[in-house]
Amino acid sequence: MASVDDRTKVLFICVHNSGRSQIAEEYLKRIGGDLFEVESAGFKPTSIDPLVKKVMEEDGFDLSDKKSQAVWDLFREGRLFKYVITVCDRANEEECPIFPRPFVQLNWPFPDPAAFTGTEEEKLEQTRTLRDSIRKKIQQFVEGT
Repeated sequence: MASVDDRTKVLFICVHNSGRSQIAEEYLKRIGGDLFEVESAGFKPTSIDPLVKKVMEEDGFDLSDKKSQAVWDLFREGRLFKYVITVCDRANEEECPIFPRPFVQLNWPFPDPAAFTGTEEEKLEQTRTLRDSIRKKIQQFVEGT
């Protein structure tokens, strides 16, 4: 078991901290276990997307009490991370504050679930696809670190 000081610190960022970054945070906690200290935050935090809560619940995650947080709050606290991973598009990534170095900044552009269209079931299916894509990327990340 890694000590608290030995854990790799990872921050996932998306626009609202309402979907993609929350999914990534939960899967890294599950897949990476105690090797990682992981958080997520947003540029303009809102509440967690209900469809994200639903599809994550299907895979055993309870996000009902989870809150979004602002990336700027973490920046102002002087938080240090080894990896800062944006899971939004490059245009939004430019809003990312410059955390104290050294850290590795990665961009994993995933679609925003708030932009999904169609019936409720079609949006749920798109959200499941997003969830599964993020889980796969997290598995690759853990295997590569």
